[in-house]
Amino acid sequence: MSRVGKQPIILPSQVNVTLEGRTVKVEGPLGRLSYTIPHQLNIQIKDREVHVVRNSDERQVKALHGLTRSLINNMVIGVSQGYKKTLEIVGVGYKAEVKGNKLILNLGYSHPIEYPIPEGIKIKVEKQLITVEGADKYLVGQTAANIRSFRKPDVYKGKGIKYTDEIIRKKAGKTGAK
Repeated sequence: MSRVGKQPIILPSQVNVTLEGRTVKVEGPLGRLSYTIPHQLNIQIKDREVHVVRNSDERQVKALHGLTRSLINNMVIGVSQGYKKTLEIVGVGYKAEVKGNKLILNLGYSHPIEYPIPEGIKIKVEKQLITVEGADKYLVGQTAANIRSFRKPDVYKGKGIKYTDEIIRKKAGKTGAK
């Protein structure tokens, strides 16, 4: 049996989980999320715990067992605590600002980049830090990765957009002839 899949998901007091057909709906103070479970699995909700149960011992079903449990657990954490990624802009003249529903980035190109903020995501800009917050773990990570992809960190000068916990190892440039 899957070590991850057999663990119960313990629900915080402010989170409600409902099962409608094959769809699991999770509601909490930070929003609502839903996920359609595969037909090889079943969900049991009792005593503020959610259990994921599989129907067979096939290899693919075992993999789906742990995956489904992790996805539902991430939804519970997302609607109760939320997820957050912080990006840092490094470079002279590089800046970001939020205008309405768009993030506007000036990253040394001939034009500013306008990135539409996805539904369910909050972006805050403070000096050289961009904070991406939301209830959906996948959407927060993907949004942060999309923003980072506009100007990845340069390995020679270290300029660009990087995660705050990311370490950029700088390479030595070419040495001139003596």
